[in-house]
Amino acid sequence: MTPNRTTPPAPRRSDATRTAILDAARERFAADGYERATIRAIAKDAKIDPSMVMRYYGNKEGLFAAAVAVDLHMPDLSALPREEAGRGLVTHFLTQWEENEVLTALLRVGITNTSGAERMQAIFREQVLPVARVTCPDPEQVPARAALVSTQLLGLALTRYVLRIPSAEQLTREEIVAWLAPTIQRYLTAPNP
Repeated sequence: MTPNRTTPPAPRRSDATRTAILDAARERFAADGYERATIRAIAKDAKIDPSMVMRYYGNKEGLFAAAVAVDLHMPDLSALPREEAGRGLVTHFLTQWEENEVLTALLRVGITNTSGAERMQAIFREQVLPVARVTCPDPEQVPARAALVSTQLLGLALTRYVLRIPSAEQLTREEIVAWLAPTIQRYLTAPNP
């Protein structure tokens, strides 16, 4: 007697369509920015009818929010010696910016569009703020310290990956970590000035 094996269900066509839409949207938002990217262009890139984009995502804002869902996979800083938190965070973010083109697209859009800015704010509020909570000596200062950390990390990303300022692009990872980690460390753990 053959054991009853359950076979996984075949992927639905709608899953492939959604994937094609999101892939096309990420590329289009990255290339054109939020304002210039259109539902028609995204649908054309995905080789589907524009009505399908609207069916799955409602409007451009809904599509943008789905396309730029970002998990920063924040490191557990409590697993590091406290004095290494800044180094760990800078190293982690360099990897994120270099391996996740969605972050760069989101930063580009966030500069010029309210929806993009709100999305970026939510990502940092939901994912960077808890990291600051782990290392900050004063719980009341956590929001300010997380904001200061964000200024450095977003400033680096803007100059290196969006504006592509040559001197920022030419810095090695080791140089960036050496320069930036002490500042991030100070923001996370130093006594209140």
